[in-house]
Amino acid sequence: MNRTVRFAIAGVCAAIGALVIGMVAGGAATPRVIPGLPDEGALTRWMVPLSKLSMDAAGVLTVGLLLMAAALLPSDKGLLGKPALEYVKAASWAALVWAVAAASTLVFGLSQSMGQPIGVILGGNELTSYASQTPQGIALTLVVLFAVSIALFARGAITVGAAGGLLVFALVTLLPPALTGHSSSSPNHGLATTSVAFHLLFLAVWVGGLGLLCVHAIRSADKLPLAAERFSRMALWCFAGVGLSGLASVVARLASVDALFTSAYGLLLLAKLLAFGVLGVIGWWHRGRTLPQLTAGKPGAFLRLALGEIMLMAATVGVAVALAQTAPPPVDVPTDRAFDLLGYLVPPPITLGNLLTLWWFDLFFAVIAATLGGLYAAGLVRLSRRGDSWPVGRTVAWFIGVGILVLATQSGVARYAPVLFSVHMTEHMILSMLVPIFLVLGAPVTLALRALKPAARRGDRGPREWLTVILHSRAMRVIGHPGIATALFIASTYALYFTPLFASAMEEHLGHLAMSVHFLLTGCLFFWIIVGVDPAPIQLPYVGRLILLFVTMPFHAFFGLALMSMGTVLASDWYDQLGRTWGDTAVADQKLGGGIAWAFGEIPTLIVVIALAIQWWRADDRQARRADRRADARAAKSGGTGDPELDAYNDYLAKLNRRKPNKTGSS
Repeated sequence: MNRTVRFAIAGVCAAIGALVIGMVAGGAATPRVIPGLPDEGALTRWMVPLSKLSMDAAGVLTVGLLLMAAALLPSDKGLLGKPALEYVKAASWAALVWAVAAASTLVFGLSQSMGQPIGVILGGNELTSYASQTPQGIALTLVVLFAVSIALFARGAITVGAAGGLLVFALVTLLPPALTGHSSSSPNHGLATTSVAFHLLFLAVWVGGLGLLCVHAIRSADKLPLAAERFSRMALWCFAGVGLSGLASVVARLASVDALFTSAYGLLLLAKLLAFGVLGVIGWWHRGRTLPQLTAGKPGAFLRLALGEIMLMAATVGVAVALAQTAPPPVDVPTDRAFDLLGYLVPPPITLGNLLTLWWFDLFFAVIAATLGGLYAAGLVRLSRRGDSWPVGRTVAWFIGVGILVLATQSGVARYAPVLFSVHMTEHMILSMLVPIFLVLGAPVTLALRALKPAARRGDRGPREWLTVILHSRAMRVIGHPGIATALFIASTYALYFTPLFASAMEEHLGHLAMSVHFLLTGCLFFWIIVGVDPAPIQLPYVGRLILLFVTMPFHAFFGLALMSMGTVLASDWYDQLGRTWGDTAVADQKLGGGIAWAFGEIPTLIVVIALAIQWWRADDRQARRADRRADARAAKSGGTGDPELDAYNDYLAKLNRRKPNKTGSS
């Protein structure tokens, strides 16, 4: 039995052992069975967490294999090396195991939800309904389908881009089951849902990357120092992300600090917290001690510590699965339908003061805003240390955009947006037509290309090379085409509001997030073409940009007029369930929202016209200076002035002077 197999077996034993201890300690292993009530039986009771553990482990392994191939090991001009190709092929098999484990979780999950033994379930037709109609069943069905797709596509992946795309797909596949567990039923389900998504993504990259680093160290030390150094930088961000998202998850689920010590759920959380702290210490030790030893050609010290770390990580995953089977402590919440839908009571009547004071923390956009501001600031610092300058106007524009994003997603606007259509429309207009203008004027891509360092190894791909590949990809050329970007900007608004899609999106927190992200991205794409400083796939002349702007804006006015003329309420079921007792009727508020959409376009249009005028003037000025420099260069070569007309006139005068007779009368 080789060392890799022994390492895998040890990791499995650590995870299962921690799962069993957590199940027993949390009470999920021995629930109180009331005679006469349905009971799924001991087999289902244990197979649900074991199947889920297998599913999570296979998913993390798939992520680790693809991460190793796409990001940690060096490539050669976009092609995977031999070890990376082997890891991608192994990811195909891991994804297949992932699909089988998800299918097992689906079957035993149905048995648990119906409270019937597995033999009874398999004899009926309930499985199809469960897989296609319940959130948990749909989530697991998606995992099965996505994992099978990853397994098939990984068989033919030979480029770094393909491996990177599969890595992103694998990370997305991790999310559906997590978003339909305790997080979706938490009182503050918005915070809980977002935090568990971040937590899972960071944890998968952290655990999967370290696990495959250990496997690579056991199999071959080739390129191990480079892979370990890259993962070390990544692991620091993963550690911070896991810690912050875990803290947000605790805040969303527990009503008080006492619940950490007085409930089985809280005690399991403390066990995870302890393991997290130990992992942080080990990571710090890695960066300070074992990585230098690894660089010096001593992989033994790194491998011993890394193996112990991955065993602790495996045990932590087992505890997390046991935690998912343990009910959180009960929380006293108002018996109010609006609270169930929103995570908070319907706010008081809207006023300017309430909009400015009733802030609502949205973890997703808080992370987005912090990332945008932090990365831009880091780029400025790197340019400053290098002695390079950066236009102050671009910096001001970027941080104005980030500031407006924070106001639109964290202030009272975010709290009232799900309650009033007019405020929702205001948020929509800000995210799609105001924030993007300032963000694209900040030229973030140009800053990134100037601040990021090229890959140390020629032909390899670092962050700068990945950014360049994405910018020059076929997909970017397609969506960056002015016609496609304009169609997405206009048509998606009509498709969202004038179809049942809007009502469906309003019912779920993820639907709210998806709408907001869509508004922001389509706005950035459109205004990148119109007024962006970064180079676009197709550069329109300034006259063409103005024409495209003035052709597009009336469609938003028509959209607003259409809303104002409607007599029925969009997503009426959603607004009726909230039970708002103050303010205008839903129809009147919708008409107000239409008026906002109709009138709002004038503000961004004015800003864009001013920005285009400045850019046009500067472009003409630069062109004139270039012409002057070329003329000066020609003059220096020929001895003239550089102006063709002036040089021709001087030559003419010189010829006349040569023809004049001298003063002695001779010719």
